[in-house]
Amino acid sequence: MSAEHHILPPAADVPNSALPLVVVRDAVPDPAADATHALLRTHGWQGTWTYTVYDFWHFHVTGHEVLICVAGSADIGFGGDDGIVLAMVPGVGVVVPAGVGHKRLSGTSDFAVVGGYPPGQSGAITRPGEIDMAEAVKAIETLRLPERDPFTGERPGCLAVWGT
Repeated sequence: MSAEHHILPPAADVPNSALPLVVVRDAVPDPAADATHALLRTHGWQGTWTYTVYDFWHFHVTGHEVLICVAGSADIGFGGDDGIVLAMVPGVGVVVPAGVGHKRLSGTSDFAVVGGYPPGQSGAITRPGEIDMAEAVKAIETLRLPERDPFTGERPGCLAVWGT
């Protein structure tokens, strides 16, 4: 399994992160939603859900997030208006560090991802401008790094780049 890494510097009202966004093209052996939920839970990630990616910029200060495409396709922006665009198709997985802005730019009507979080963390949504940037950075800095790769369950697996 090979991973791509993208560092996304702070934007005007999106903190982003010094930790790189981790993209894995063939993240799961079976990109069906039920199998992906089970896989994430087996690897210690919790709070799993199936839905789309919101079509507005948002980020999380209460958790790192994994997104795995299980249906359809979409272009997802990461990092704010000057960030990157990633084409997501079934099997593509992304580990999104807390603070990294993301948004669905376009997609098919059946586009869906399975998402989840490390133990004790959540995906509470923060929109740009809803929190003072210094406060957001302080909250993000208190989060523990995930112990296990969400895709393989290895320690640290694809998250070695995070220093876990």
